Amino acid sequence: MSRLIVVSNRVAPTQEGRPAAGGLAIGVLDALKETGGVWFGWSGEIAAEPSSPVIEKQGNVTYATVGLTKRDYDQYYRGFSNATLWPTFHYRNDLSRYDRQEYAGYLRVNASLAQQLKELVRPDDIIWVHDYHLLPFARCLRDLGVKNPIGFFLHIPFPVPEVMRTVPPHEELVKCMCSYDVVGFQTDADRQSFVDYIERGNHGTSSDENMVHAYGRFLKVAAYPIGIYPDAIAKASEQFSDRKQVRSLRDAMRGRKLIMSVDRLDYSKGLVERFQAFERLLLNAPGWHGRVSLVQIAPPTRSDVQTYQRIRQNLEGEAGRINGRFAQLDWTPIQYLNRKYERNLLMALFRQSQVGYVTPLRDGMNLVAKEYVASQDPADPGVLVLSQFAGAAEQLPGALVVNPFDLSQMAEALERALSMPLAERQARHADMMAPLRENNLSVWRDTFLADLRHVATASSVTEKAVKRADVTA
Repeated sequence: MSRLIVVSNRVAPTQEGRPAAGGLAIGVLDALKETGGVWFGWSGEIAAEPSSPVIEKQGNVTYATVGLTKRDYDQYYRGFSNATLWPTFHYRNDLSRYDRQEYAGYLRVNASLAQQLKELVRPDDIIWVHDYHLLPFARCLRDLGVKNPIGFFLHIPFPVPEVMRTVPPHEELVKCMCSYDVVGFQTDADRQSFVDYIERGNHGTSSDENMVHAYGRFLKVAAYPIGIYPDAIAKASEQFSDRKQVRSLRDAMRGRKLIMSVDRLDYSKGLVERFQAFERLLLNAPGWHGRVSLVQIAPPTRSDVQTYQRIRQNLEGEAGRINGRFAQLDWTPIQYLNRKYERNLLMALFRQSQVGYVTPLRDGMNLVAKEYVASQDPADPGVLVLSQFAGAAEQLPGALVVNPFDLSQMAEALERALSMPLAERQARHADMMAPLRENNLSVWRDTFLADLRHVATASSVTEKAVKRADVTA
């Protein structure tokens, strides 16, 4: 059987007994352990100079990690990836900036990583590349002569053509993406945005079978919504419910209702708007004073980037202002925790809450929404309040879907969720658990890899036929 090679910007921690970081890490590890293979990417370390990959083997999985120099980190990671692509792909052009040297660094690091991976690739390997840091990676491998099937999955949104074109090297990036055999997106809207860019710009054509012919190549472009393992999450949320932190929160609430939010500290998550909508609930419905609290867990991210430092300051300021306005001697409306918690513990905290509050301004999928649903007690489930701009909104029909830019609508949804009768909560929970089970993480992984194997074979046959036709013409 051919090996699977997974390429991502960061390789998840490999220490035994340490929980995987999230959906990508869990899905990747699961696939690799099943088939055997290699996980290749940045170690997270800053190196004095470029070096060969560090190889570590655990079972049938080989971890191959490399360091980045400070220059590469600044240009490739902090620069073009997270100061240009991330804000633009999340429709925050106002926060995006472009620097030619950072883009040159982005291309340089992709080429360097491809060169290092090439030494590890066998002829029958299948390569699966992940996320926006590595848009040109297949092009770099092709330039080195790598003929293997290469697939790409974008975990964040793909913007509409008008927004994509605000990135100066937009056409070069899309052309690079067409060097993959399969390009996968979280939602059909993201897939359509990519196809629209190709067709409106007269760069190629698409078919009803999700095949695209562009820049002289055939590739499949489709939506593969990432899932979770809902039954495993349900089991973990129950098993961890007796942990000290969970008991402490339960005791501190003293019968009050709990609204629970967990997000990375990022401007795409709509955290300030979320606090302000909760404030509006307290203004419009004073009967909830002293009877409900919002717990927001927001682990820090990219803390060396100035934009993120400002987000943290703004959020801390809003939490203090709202608490100062409404708090009582025995009640703090908002508990804001700027730290990380173990994933299984978070699932148990979700299980204690009456409302899951997931309202990003823009998100590829948002697995927190799915995890919240899966962690609930089916006999007495909480209610999910979910942004219409999260990819998960398409797959969770029992959620109360809101526009995160409409503070009044969010406040009304919170009040409805807090007051919802048990029978309706149970019905909504059941309506969401069914699709979570039908489209779990294994389905995402297996569907993508099956398409990659099939398309790579078909494309090879087609391209050979085209070449033969050209020769005989």
